[in-house]
Amino acid sequence: MANLRKLLLALTVVLVATITASAQTVPAFQCTANAAVPPTLRSEGLAELVGDLVLNCTGGTPTAAGVAVPRVNVQVFLNTNITSRLVADPASEALLLIDDPAPANQNPCTSTSGCTQVGTGTGLPYATAGPDGGSPPVAVRNVYQARYAAANSLVWLGVPLDPPGTTATRILRIKNVRANANYLGPSQTLIPTQIVMFVSISGETSVAVNNPQQIVGYVLPGLTVSWRNACSSDSLASAGASFLQCNSVNSDLAGDSTKAFTTTAFRIRFTEGFATAFKKRNVATTPATPTATAAQATPTGVDPISGQLYNTETGFYNPAFTTTNGLNVAGLADSGTRFRVVFSNVPAGVQVFVGTRHIATTEGTVLHLVTTDASGAGAYSAVSATSTGTDQCGVPYSIAPVTISGGTGIAVWEVVDTNPLFPGRVEVPVVIAYKANTAAGQPGLGTMTAAASFAPISTVTTQSATAPLPRFADTGAARSVVVINPCTTNLLFPFVTNQAGFDTGIAIANTSKDPFGTTTQAGACTLNYYGQGAGGGAPPSPQTSAVIAAGDTAVFTLSAGGTHGITATPGFQGYIIAQCRFQYAHGFAFISDLGAAKLSHGYLALVMDLPFNALLGTRTGFVSEALTQ
Repeated sequence: MANLRKLLLALTVVLVATITASAQTVPAFQCTANAAVPPTLRSEGLAELVGDLVLNCTGGTPTAAGVAVPRVNVQVFLNTNITSRLVADPASEALLLIDDPAPANQNPCTSTSGCTQVGTGTGLPYATAGPDGGSPPVAVRNVYQARYAAANSLVWLGVPLDPPGTTATRILRIKNVRANANYLGPSQTLIPTQIVMFVSISGETSVAVNNPQQIVGYVLPGLTVSWRNACSSDSLASAGASFLQCNSVNSDLAGDSTKAFTTTAFRIRFTEGFATAFKKRNVATTPATPTATAAQATPTGVDPISGQLYNTETGFYNPAFTTTNGLNVAGLADSGTRFRVVFSNVPAGVQVFVGTRHIATTEGTVLHLVTTDASGAGAYSAVSATSTGTDQCGVPYSIAPVTISGGTGIAVWEVVDTNPLFPGRVEVPVVIAYKANTAAGQPGLGTMTAAASFAPISTVTTQSATAPLPRFADTGAARSVVVINPCTTNLLFPFVTNQAGFDTGIAIANTSKDPFGTTTQAGACTLNYYGQGAGGGAPPSPQTSAVIAAGDTAVFTLSAGGTHGITATPGFQGYIIAQCRFQYAHGFAFISDLGAAKLSHGYLALVMDLPFNALLGTRTGFVSEALTQ
């Protein structure tokens, strides 16, 4: 019995010792990674702000007072190129915040090689940037700047990382990482493309990272561009809006950019692919203060005034930071979302105007026309309207001219306000103006094209010190938007002859000069011969007259030719199609024997074109004046 008591006592001692030792075991220092609400990113974007990566770190033993805190290197990798700005190469705008310090308590390390500090024995007060345990004590650094590591990688070097022990959690938050979403592109399946971040920690202490790979963004198309008719929601015809060379359009405006307009050619509609695709530059940006900026320095990205996420092109930004290594501009975007339209093949003599300020009242998107470089980049500089008017639908607009050089011009609008809770859609009008002068070939004939995309456009897909933020791939596809057609009349003379003693006289009148105020036209006529020449030979080759002025008439015979340089075609019999480069041509033919002694007959030439009010098409595709009895 005594031996049993001794055995139980020994077991009790061992058990107590085991429990005590177990209670004194300190959990290992480790961090668990998670992504803070991955945002939706634009597939057109080359520098899209991905979501924060957050490391929640626990365990370990706080560094003893007066002892140097172990330093670590924190490195991240994306499955695409990182495109954050190098604000002082190799220093990046990407930042690491420790313990989510409030803006007033943020104290950045000014070296991209890290900073040193000593322990307090209880874990350093990163969140308040209080003093460390040194002598004399110094303020704890709680904001660290990344540096370039590789095309898809950033590294934060020499970050003092004091284990918080068992009573607290140390938070590492990574911000301002931008990604080339365009490289990955939109998904071809029902699941959006994912941008993935991987994080590792190494250095003077061992820190395990749980779940080191996190989704930090989903990629979807951000912009849909559609082309609309001037006065309806219908899509613009594939050939574009049609105009005639001989009919002036907004002629007062063509001579003076301050004059009112009355006709809109078409409208461009910009529609968000998702509700947060359009972004203003900064939380302080408004239509009234489009260049204003303010701090966006809450670690969680929530505006302390509105309580909502910032939803701007700017990321984490604290202008109170030192200028060392560009810390004071880290995260600041150059502009809000922009839209760039390139007009090409603009016919000579045609002026292009676009709307200057537009508001989508139900969606809250507000656009301002701005002056930029050819890519759509540059500081905000609003374009002032030169003209106002009401289009043919009764809608008032303010417009400004687009500078055209070599047939090409660009227009760029910037978002200065938007509603992140509603998919935006906003339209801008395009106005053309020209004075008809067909004798001088004005305006030129041809088809104007346009291509629209996000802006600024860029080909820089890497981290850069100079490329704009934001920036986008050029996804605009050119399409026909305006066509200037010739004013043409096609006349058919169904039978003419200069055989068997007969001859044919022809008159072609340019009747655009009249008492009705019609814009006069002038142009040549090309005569095309179909039938047989003298002796059954080939018909004459086509010939073109001199210009027939408004109110003038070209008169000729087959045997002898006539006015306006029309030469003889003796021995021809068949039919003639006259292609006249003015809209109001009319013809008459007179067939007779020599001297009209025995037989004569006259007829009006047939107009082969579409009458103004006809519903059926014709083989020429032109619109002329078909007279009826």
